Amino acid sequence: MREQFAEILKQTQNNQIAQMDLVIDNERYTRMFRPKERLILLGAGHIAQPLCEIASMLGFAVIVVDDRPLFANHPRFPQAEQIVCDAFPHAIEHLHIHAGDYVAVITRGHRYDTDCLRTLLAGTMPRYLGMLGSKRRTVALLHMLAQEGFAQDKLDSIHTPIGLDIGALSVQEIAVSIAAQLVQTRRRGLDRRSKSHILTEETFRADVVEDIVSNPLKKALLLVYETSGSTPVKSGSFMTVNEMFQAKGTIGGGCSESAVLRDAFHLIGTGESKCVTVDMNNDVAAEQGMVCGGQMKIFLTDLNEV
Repeated sequence: MREQFAEILKQTQNNQIAQMDLVIDNERYTRMFRPKERLILLGAGHIAQPLCEIASMLGFAVIVVDDRPLFANHPRFPQAEQIVCDAFPHAIEHLHIHAGDYVAVITRGHRYDTDCLRTLLAGTMPRYLGMLGSKRRTVALLHMLAQEGFAQDKLDSIHTPIGLDIGALSVQEIAVSIAAQLVQTRRRGLDRRSKSHILTEETFRADVVEDIVSNPLKKALLLVYETSGSTPVKSGSFMTVNEMFQAKGTIGGGCSESAVLRDAFHLIGTGESKCVTVDMNNDVAAEQGMVCGGQMKIFLTDLNEV
């Protein structure tokens, strides 16, 4: 199984979606591994600051672009993974936008919005493209770009005005509405059923996967493959424990995780697997203050060749 994780690491480092198929209780389950998605903020104004913070918490790799050094800097955007201080068209070309990217055009003016859209529309369309502005102004801009010959299907895919309609007024509320639309796009088409054989969680946990691949210590894998009711994590969440009883990742924390970790620890070096059920509806859970009230089924397996 280490070889599987090595291939997953290689694919995600090449910005490809990877998957792992597992047979658990005579059923085949698929765990997808989606590389960290880039969110490119074109404009470093007041909306960009809370949006960068929220998007970073949601797991996006945020890149902030602006042509003003007083705005495009790390003290203003400590959560950003990259800050580019350059003219918008030049920056867009050098970022090499690809089909898995998310792009928010939130510049300081109509001229800069136009420059951004012309450059973006001439290349590969990102998974998400939204533009800030009033409906009247954005409709006029899109009409102008259509007359310039840009494909109508590309223009129709632009989210404008940007963000979900939640009645946002403040800068922070607008940032929340945009972040909500990013999540909506990310989760579109995802099977949310807790008992689906395509596991819900797709986040690529680089720290856990790299540890599986490169850390020579023997270890066991813990993978949540089914949930019901309210649980702290969804199916697809995983972690490891090694022979020194050191853990990487989480399947929800608390006393339940600790108990399952001990079960997994005892599998290390045996070449064996087992399934356990964590019930959060029982009296013990209530006494210990667990508020989830659901059930998780967890697959435990030794990760080492025997």
